[in-house]
Amino acid sequence: TPYDASWFADARVNKSGTDNRAAELRTRRSVKKKWQLAWEIRAIQCIDLTTLAGDDTPSNVKRLCAKARNPISPDILKSLGLEDAGITTGAVCVYPNRVAEAVNAVKGANIPVASVATGFPAGQTPLSTRLEEIRLAVADGAAEIDIVISRTQALLGDWKGLYDEVKKMKKACGQAHLKTILATGELPTYADVYKASMVCMMAGADFIKTSTGKEAVNAILPIGLVMTRAIRDFYERTNIKVGFKPAGGIRSAKDAVCWIVLMMEELGEEWTHPDLFRIGASSVLGDIERQLYHGTTGRYHGKDYITMS
Repeated sequence: TPYDASWFADARVNKSGTDNRAAELRTRRSVKKKWQLAWEIRAIQCIDLTTLAGDDTPSNVKRLCAKARNPISPDILKSLGLEDAGITTGAVCVYPNRVAEAVNAVKGANIPVASVATGFPAGQTPLSTRLEEIRLAVADGAAEIDIVISRTQALLGDWKGLYDEVKKMKKACGQAHLKTILATGELPTYADVYKASMVCMMAGADFIKTSTGKEAVNAILPIGLVMTRAIRDFYERTNIKVGFKPAGGIRSAKDAVCWIVLMMEELGEEWTHPDLFRIGASSVLGDIERQLYHGTTGRYHGKDYITMS
């Protein structure tokens, strides 16, 4: 989409109205009983199961991928009648240096491998280096690339500069999907979040993503509301559907369901499937499995009984 600043230059966001609308999602939009179990299963299918640690090793990645292939214990699946449903997570997400190992570990499972890139999480490396990191990850088999935008450009209001960079990153991705991380915790206003969202979508982003998970403030519902409204506005202008990915701080099954509620109410049911919605998380899967166990047996089991992810 060609760059057009008129799409966002005069954007204003009512902060108190946005905060109040987001708060309603937790207090008035509850999902219970069998519907809760169904939404928790949907949440699992949308998770980008992630490990982004300095001490990642081939064995860590192999274990992560094994959990992605079999995210729920067989006895729970049998109780739900889903033993033959082929439930997996939406993807696995790793550092570029671990992509080849992840691709090998998920072989035959139809689980895409996502890689962070472009100097994650700060993005403070030369553009040529960031672009080469994308190409190397794609060459190793990454089907999705999670890039971080230049917060410097966003903070300075250099939206055309940001557009040009993201467009080059999209080209470097080739056939791989591009997810742009806005690092919203480092953007000063909701209006800046809206503008950054719109610019990245214009530049060709397949998904827009809240956070790296390394900021002080990560995925929060008010920011998600601003970003989903931007997705809706962009779709109304272009008829192009862009996905959304909250990441960082999503630790409970209730958190995950709240994000699906947001997608359902703001964008519709189509945006509750993994081709248009992902949850970036590492620890939430364990709590979802505990809730599914409780839903099928009436009791909770300890975290020590859940396979590590």
